Amino acid sequence: MAAATAASVFPGVSLTFRRHEVMSLTGNLNSNRIPSKAWRLAVSVDQVPATSTNSAPQKRRLDQLEKQEEETENVERPLVAAEGRRIGAKDYFEQARAFIKSDGGSPRWFSPLECASRLNNAPLLLFLPGIDGLGLGLISHHQKLGRIFDIWCLHIPVMDRTPFIDLVKMVETTVRLEHERSPSRPIYLVGDSLGGCLALAIAARNPDIDLVLILANPATSFSKSQLPLLIPLLEATPGPLSSLLPNMFSLIADNPFGATATLDNLLKGLPLQNTARELTEGLATLSSSLAVLAEILQRETLLWKLHLLKSASAYANSRLHAIKAQTLILSSGKDQFLPSQEEGERLSDLLPRCDLRKFDDSGHFLLLEGSMDLVTVIKGTYYYRRGKYHDYASDFMPPTPGEVKYATDKSSLEIWETVTSAVILSTLDDGTIVKGLAGIPSEGPVLFVGYHMLMGIDIIPLVPRIYLERNILLRGMAHPMLFTKSKYRGPDLSTFDPLRIMGAVPVAPTNLFRLLSSKSHVLLYPGGMREACHRKGEEYKLFWPEQSEFVRMAARFGAKIVPFGSVGEDDFGQVVIDYDDLTKIPWFRNEIEKLTNGSVRLRNDAVGEVANQQMHVPGILPKFPGRFYYYFGKPIETEGMKEELKDKEKANKVYLQVKSEVENCLAYLKEKRESDPYRNILPRLFYQATHGPSSQVPTFEI
Repeated sequence: MAAATAASVFPGVSLTFRRHEVMSLTGNLNSNRIPSKAWRLAVSVDQVPATSTNSAPQKRRLDQLEKQEEETENVERPLVAAEGRRIGAKDYFEQARAFIKSDGGSPRWFSPLECASRLNNAPLLLFLPGIDGLGLGLISHHQKLGRIFDIWCLHIPVMDRTPFIDLVKMVETTVRLEHERSPSRPIYLVGDSLGGCLALAIAARNPDIDLVLILANPATSFSKSQLPLLIPLLEATPGPLSSLLPNMFSLIADNPFGATATLDNLLKGLPLQNTARELTEGLATLSSSLAVLAEILQRETLLWKLHLLKSASAYANSRLHAIKAQTLILSSGKDQFLPSQEEGERLSDLLPRCDLRKFDDSGHFLLLEGSMDLVTVIKGTYYYRRGKYHDYASDFMPPTPGEVKYATDKSSLEIWETVTSAVILSTLDDGTIVKGLAGIPSEGPVLFVGYHMLMGIDIIPLVPRIYLERNILLRGMAHPMLFTKSKYRGPDLSTFDPLRIMGAVPVAPTNLFRLLSSKSHVLLYPGGMREACHRKGEEYKLFWPEQSEFVRMAARFGAKIVPFGSVGEDDFGQVVIDYDDLTKIPWFRNEIEKLTNGSVRLRNDAVGEVANQQMHVPGILPKFPGRFYYYFGKPIETEGMKEELKDKEKANKVYLQVKSEVENCLAYLKEKRESDPYRNILPRLFYQATHGPSSQVPTFEI
């Protein structure tokens, strides 16, 4: 019965809908019939697209991937209207009209029709709206979110005057009921502006419930904004709000074009073009949007909502100390209503389990902007989980074609491919060396073990190349600093979002176990940070631990071990200031110690060089770019050797064999590249200028 009462329906609809029932709320709200102009259901596909196995240049593959995504836009995009246009702010206003035509009653939950299909054991996501209260703020994300969450949206009718504390109690009742139903699953609270304060209040009052907060421009900064200035203005100005809106927006933006700028943020994804027809349509949309806003936020309603924001902000701020929930703050850099980016940094420092993502070019209505994809953000931050902890195997969702392009664009892959023009060799089962990736096993589990280039630059072109050419997602095991906020100053975690989208996981025995048990292709660098941040004169020297644990782990699941070498760092840069030099300077030595102590430590029980995992960045002198070379050796079979390799001596023998093969791969590449006429970037650029930019640059003869 709890499930039935937790989500009630709109007036005029006779059906009470439960957890797993859906209802159309487009068009006529007095009928559960789907109107003719309703959005069609779109099926989200997270499967890796089929690609050819040849070694075509990456730019060509990325172009093909982008074209494929355009051709299947109605399948993979978050939500697409019947005419193929991506749903966004314009559609929000169209559906808002339908909501407010026959609106009334008390606040209640609804589940969008397009969220009907989802994964098994999907966690509950409660959307808490902003000042509009309609609950349509996730309209651009319904279909993609609906595949991985059970979505309920809170609707607060326009004329409703429920105090903030009563809204808190209502949402809290739902949270507690659903927690009792599924105590092992987290409950997600996605709060937009006002809804962000509501989510924080719920988390503060329920520290023992597993909550995940995702807050878009939370209104906790209300008192620091200019919004309080609107309260006396509204109280002193009678009449309809439609004539007042431009003046209010101008006041907030502090310039005469404030209204246009604010609504331009609302309508991102629908840019005005230079043609007269599109300009006219854009102005009509602007006018229509103002009219809908004036209807949603009538004078008395807006005045009430501003007082509601004031009380919500004060309530949430007074209880921040009690919040233990995992929290993700999404902050806009061009929010004309609230100082959201400064507030995001403040909350990130105050809340114990908080991550921050900044959107420098976005406005207040972040979730409605066409460039915003909430599912991609959740994937990039590893905030999706169906249990108490994130499982890097079962909770991982393979990247969609759009997400692959996003990740490669963020990593500047096209530039890296042009500059490095990577040469890749692999070894067939009979020992034949071939150009390309034909020798890489298609079926997992497979463990790739190799040398880590300076600063880990080898993975930038490698992982996408294997994905694009062989349809194999190589899940790299990376240092925990890529996933955990340091207690001291560390790298911006958002820098590593593309790696997480492509499947990177923290290096740990439990994660290696999970990945191999799920038959994944795993990338492991035993040398770790000591190898990637090596000293002067240590190029291509392996710093591996004495333990052979990865061999026994591979044998447990019958994984193939593929040793490989990567060469080219010495043609791109030279270490001129290393760890030994930095530690001679007191300030740098203290900074290294603070950063290292504030991060997750690895190999605490190890001794010698391999135990030296201090967090530092060596001084590197750039060189005129050369070329990257990768050589994958013959796979080493461990199938059927589980019992045999439990013996440490036998396991160590295989371990030394893998290490020797990696060293042989490095030696082979260092020798062969000397005969490559295109090792330098100038001959490569000339070749592409004469043969076409998408042509594959030749290399040495095998």
